[in-house]
Amino acid sequence: MSAVAEKPRILIDDLFDIIVANKASDLHLQEGQPPKMRVHGDIKRINDTVLTKEVMTQMLSEVAGPVRWEAFDKKGDADLAYELNADSRFRCNLHRQLHGLGGIFRLIPNKIATLEQLGVPPIIKNFANIKGGLVLVTGPTGSGKSTTLAALVDYINSSYARHIITIEEPIEFVHNNKLSIITQREVGEDTPSFADGLRNAMREDADVVLVGEMRDLETIALALTAAETGLLVFGTLHTNNARKTVDRMIDVFPSSQQPQVRTMLAASLRGIVAQLLLKKKDGSGRLAVNEILIANSAVSSIIREGKVEALTDVLITGKGEGMQFMDDAIQRFYDSGQINAQEAYMKAIDKQRFAPFLPKDDSAGSLSNIATNGGKPVPVPRIVKK
Repeated sequence: MSAVAEKPRILIDDLFDIIVANKASDLHLQEGQPPKMRVHGDIKRINDTVLTKEVMTQMLSEVAGPVRWEAFDKKGDADLAYELNADSRFRCNLHRQLHGLGGIFRLIPNKIATLEQLGVPPIIKNFANIKGGLVLVTGPTGSGKSTTLAALVDYINSSYARHIITIEEPIEFVHNNKLSIITQREVGEDTPSFADGLRNAMREDADVVLVGEMRDLETIALALTAAETGLLVFGTLHTNNARKTVDRMIDVFPSSQQPQVRTMLAASLRGIVAQLLLKKKDGSGRLAVNEILIANSAVSSIIREGKVEALTDVLITGKGEGMQFMDDAIQRFYDSGQINAQEAYMKAIDKQRFAPFLPKDDSAGSLSNIATNGGKPVPVPRIVKK
């Protein structure tokens, strides 16, 4: 009996080892399906073994532990962290789905990369040197936001004697005290919610607060208030560029409160770093591309007056200050031969800018048609067999 009980633990650790060995970003487990992994953005099958309900239950409960498994059994969702060894941790999401149990595991290296190692623009380091205000790091899920933020926090930790509080769900990168004191709090374990953690941080002699996810009105309102009171607040949003980020920050509030929120955001915002990952042309991996907005008097006025569409012009003309427009950054990667035309087209804000570079085959042609039809898909005639 004991040998059987040990098998699931060994099995899932073996799968984790495969993820590490293949430099994959995620492990996908789903009842009734074989295990799969995401490598350089593409999902690939690991083997042909179909995961049964029994195996899934044993593997997921082993990772969760008794207390969290009981909570998952009641709620049907759970977010947690799992440490494989001294070099690798996983951010885990357990869930129920149509065909049974599911689990997705994101690899988090225990060694925190520096900003230089990540290859992000050097100007991003300047956001760690300011004393107070709001800095937003944005991008879709899996774009490396947490990795960039961890590098920023590590830089502060290595350079300044400050009290840094992180509020995360779950804790991903584990920081050791260097020059700074770091307090890491996990939502659901150490604090009930992001809002509660942020509210308490303002009473805990903090200098820097990292909010793992600004997902609701209360958390965003508290982040703005904390930034106004002199804290340096780092937060994340699932937006692709600076303009959408400002819109999201304001639109979450009722219309009657939006003028006041625009004023608060205009006063407290220090910068926005939007991040996407691009597949390399040679298939060897992915690289980060960033849009960088640095808040100056022009940006503050635009936000205060609600003319957010003008931020694009500021990004383009602000190169001397270190600003960077997303499509310009993508263009540089394309011109240098690091990415192909289709990848540039798919990740760009202005699709028409890259449509002329697409190959003239059928698949790329359909993308080009979308670009030249005002962003709307061109209807495809339906063939009906009689």
